[in-house]
Amino acid sequence: MSKILVVDDEAKIREMIRKYAQYEGYQVSEAEDGLVAVEKCANENFDLIVMDVMMPNLDGFSACKEIKKMKDIPVILLTALGEEYDKIHGFDLGIDDYVVKPFSPKELMMRVQAVLKRTKSNLDNADVFTVDGLTVDFTARQVTINQEKVQLSPKEFDLLEYFIRNRGIALTREKLLQHVWGYDFFGDDRTLDTHIKLLRRNLQEYSKYIITLRGVGYRFEKDN
Repeated sequence: MSKILVVDDEAKIREMIRKYAQYEGYQVSEAEDGLVAVEKCANENFDLIVMDVMMPNLDGFSACKEIKKMKDIPVILLTALGEEYDKIHGFDLGIDDYVVKPFSPKELMMRVQAVLKRTKSNLDNADVFTVDGLTVDFTARQVTINQEKVQLSPKEFDLLEYFIRNRGIALTREKLLQHVWGYDFFGDDRTLDTHIKLLRRNLQEYSKYIITLRGVGYRFEKDN
């Protein structure tokens, strides 16, 4: 049973998340602010943290920074509507996903499930990813298809690695640009689209694993 820490200064929001999470089979602990969250993480082990950004005593960003110094626990941030800075700053701190308030509890549970699935998948980790005839060696940065080497540009490989590391998760164009190109990237979506087009061409028959989500972004569909 995965153990989740829910951190929010609003008791009603904590209660709502706790009820849905427990219904999904998760064990839940609560914290009313960042200070309590840091203390709990110092004394207990959690598989994932759902944390609000705006809280008294210690905000979500600061709490996340302190927790990451102690333990590498996946974090989903709850952010205010339209706060672009929250998202970028959160990713810079190493958070795994974000949900904008007001949010659907069902959507949050889907994101929780996706992050836990990815984290568990990466634990046995995966210096080499293989599916059917496609093999990706992350250490050597080498891709082979049906035992023949495939030449990818450095950025194409970075993009493929990010897709595979986050397989099964819907990745927005914004998130792909931030994580593959960097937070200071000032280009446009055409840069991403061009690289995905080239990557798909080089992956040949395995390009089918990169699914286009119209109006959203992309997802690497095939699990190992």
